[in-house]
Amino acid sequence: MNKTITRKRVNITLPQKTLQLIKRVAPKGDRSRFLDKAVHFYVKEAGRENLRALLREGASRNAERDLGLVEEWFPLEQEVWRKNRKK
Repeated sequence: MNKTITRKRVNITLPQKTLQLIKRVAPKGDRSRFLDKAVHFYVKEAGRENLRALLREGASRNAERDLGLVEEWFPLEQEVWRKNRKK
């Protein structure tokens, strides 16, 4: 199965400092590949950071409820643990 990758030439404007950084790590002729990898990496990391933020927010919002559940079920779990320990 042969995958054909469609490429499109675009014209972008970058700050001079950014272009200097790219020139340091990606030789001429390899910059498109470098930018492609950099964009994919950034999007992946941004997605992870967004997920972390959502998880933190959810944990904070549900902390009181979760603590109540733990307090409610702890005696039962402790009893089961003691019974299993005696075996």
